[in-house]
Amino acid sequence: MTYSDADIWEAIYHREQTACDNWIRVNPFERDFLQPASLDLRLGTEFVCLTSVASVDMRDRQVPSYPVHIGSGLDSYFELKPHELVLGTTVERVEVGPRIWAKIEGKSSLGRMGLAVHVTAGFVDPGFRGQLTLELYNIGPSPIRLRPGLAVCQVAFGECVTRAERPYGSPGLGSRYQDQIGAVPVRA
Repeated sequence: MTYSDADIWEAIYHREQTACDNWIRVNPFERDFLQPASLDLRLGTEFVCLTSVASVDMRDRQVPSYPVHIGSGLDSYFELKPHELVLGTTVERVEVGPRIWAKIEGKSSLGRMGLAVHVTAGFVDPGFRGQLTLELYNIGPSPIRLRPGLAVCQVAFGECVTRAERPYGSPGLGSRYQDQIGAVPVRA
């Protein structure tokens, strides 16, 4: 079941009022960003650029990269070149209860300009908490200027039939990205 705007608002409200399992917390939360069945999230100021190497061994889980921080002023931007992949982050920190899952999706107007916000990792497990790392990819023919504060993606929420027995972050799961801050590259 995918949550509507009313369901999302109720789940955010419940987090503040009760100890239920189907809560959502978004900080900072902007009610104006609530859409009919999703919540818009904004682009932060931190990026991780991947460095080209001869080859990457997936077993090593290491990709050379370097961080880039841009200002938050009106003239600040990160230019994403055609066919370039960088990691970005949301301004908002998202937390979901043990019965809630979330899915990151692009905004249609940005997708029509060639911006993809995730390559494959758009799913947020029940129990996750932290800022969301975006896999920003320019599939268009022209550079795209990414400006901090831009409503760059939307997150849809849904509810599991039952509470997750081992929510994200539970001991033994190896949840590498719990409580992540900023754009986080692959962790071994």
